[in-house]
Amino acid sequence: MKKFKLTFIKPIALVIFFLLTVPVYSISKKHKQQTEKALSLSIVQLSNLYNQISLIPDRLPYTINEKGKLVTINAKNWTSGFFPGSLWYLYEYSGKEEMKKAALEMTERIREQEHMTTNHDIGFMIFCSFGNALRLTGNKEFEKVIVTAARSLSTRFSKQLGVIKSWDNDNWQYPVIIDNMMNLELLTQATKISGDSVFYHIAVSHADTTMKYHFRADGSSYHLVSYDTINGGYVERKTYQGLHDESAWARGQAWGLYGYVMMYRETKKQAYLDQAIKIANYIADHKNLPEDKIPYWDFNVPDIPNALRDASAGAVMASALVELSTFTNNKLSAKFYSLGKQMVNALASPAYMAKKGENGYFILKHSVAFMAKNREVDVPLNYADYYFLEALTRIRKIEAKKRVFNQ
Repeated sequence: MKKFKLTFIKPIALVIFFLLTVPVYSISKKHKQQTEKALSLSIVQLSNLYNQISLIPDRLPYTINEKGKLVTINAKNWTSGFFPGSLWYLYEYSGKEEMKKAALEMTERIREQEHMTTNHDIGFMIFCSFGNALRLTGNKEFEKVIVTAARSLSTRFSKQLGVIKSWDNDNWQYPVIIDNMMNLELLTQATKISGDSVFYHIAVSHADTTMKYHFRADGSSYHLVSYDTINGGYVERKTYQGLHDESAWARGQAWGLYGYVMMYRETKKQAYLDQAIKIANYIADHKNLPEDKIPYWDFNVPDIPNALRDASAGAVMASALVELSTFTNNKLSAKFYSLGKQMVNALASPAYMAKKGENGYFILKHSVAFMAKNREVDVPLNYADYYFLEALTRIRKIEAKKRVFNQ
């Protein structure tokens, strides 16, 4: 009787296993096809955008205006590194020499910004462009640019306060915005290149101080903290680009999440991983996170479900969550990877991703730059495209069982 039961159960078990695994395989295959389709369409879009901008000397693409016309920026704009960086991700995917040439050309347009000391955005500008250029070409010439830029950024660091000043602005004593966390990777990489630990210690000091003053008990963050240059500590905390000072501006939460995931990768300090997990859980478990997981422009907007989404915030969050999943275990890893993929899949859908030839040749629709000032509202933005491509690249590597980072 025992023998009969054993031989009977085995084929049933195989059938159950087959029924359970086929849908999973089909879903995985479908997502892979969607990823490849999104990247292929991105090549078409940004190749056309490159063809336009290559004819306009010293400019880079930013967004489109209300008439659908291209809006360009000069190299000093904080977003100047995102288009070159996007081209580098597409070169990484395609291996096409013409994409590499385009990326190099656009990257060179911002080289002079390595000497900029007037704000913190040099990290965005130089690392997204020259950082990816170095990673994908190994050209030692780019190392010099990164180290020079790190020295420029370091001039804005206050030993007294322990943070890098964001803006030279008379409205606040010593303003530091959560976005500044994104610039710290320039510093950690400069230490790896040069061996000078000063850059690394500045990055750690800034991350530690930001963790102390920028965050609320629930894991959400203020946008801006103005520090007290006389007595230390802070004078005021505000959410300058959000709904109100105590609200959770979506892209601000994204910058914070990404920054602490990155700083954990660079330092292996447990406090940074804990902070990243806390922010990620705040986002994932928030009652106002929509079904498709692309956040409203602020988590506290009153006009849900009619409030505008911010695809750029979703793209930054997705990229950070995918990486965070590689540093966490079991349930948390599955939770964060699943959420990141849901965000990417939503962004790759017709609801957010432009059709071929539309959207001024940008990839994503429906981003919000600055709602309070009605600046770039419900439009494409170059940084939304950049972090979307980064998230797609990370997902492809994880699913191919490759390392997300070559360290």
